Amino acid sequence: MNSSLTLLFLTAAGIGLVVQNTIMVRITQSASTILIAMLLNSLVGIVLFTGILLARNGLAGVQELFATVRWWTLIPGLLGSFFVFASITGYQNVGAATTIAVLVASQLIGGLVMDIARSHGVPLRAMIGPAIGAVLLVIGAWLVARRQF
Repeated sequence: MNSSLTLLFLTAAGIGLVVQNTIMVRITQSASTILIAMLLNSLVGIVLFTGILLARNGLAGVQELFATVRWWTLIPGLLGSFFVFASITGYQNVGAATTIAVLVASQLIGGLVMDIARSHGVPLRAMIGPAIGAVLLVIGAWLVARRQF
């Protein structure tokens, strides 16, 4: 996949996340608990991806799925569920813009730390641009988060 198509997908995913979270807040408001919205979200994914796996690989795909399960392979699902929970809670309590600003800033900082840890000796000079960008994004997130409507 080329870079332009990847950036288009990322843009669509970002917009889709805003729509998803807005709808999930609506579900939460009409249900007794946030768990209803989270379970509906997860169930759709499970049904969709199980169907695709079965269509592509048949029962061999299901066997591979079960053979792949280890304790640590469950961590991404836990983190993803936490992300969805935090997003819905953020939309409800501080609004969409603040939630997104804080999530994006924290993801950028986490991503920079991960890239540095995996790069094995990046020259300090190469980090100046990304560090300035991260600082500006954190300042932007702070400005968005402190606004009052």
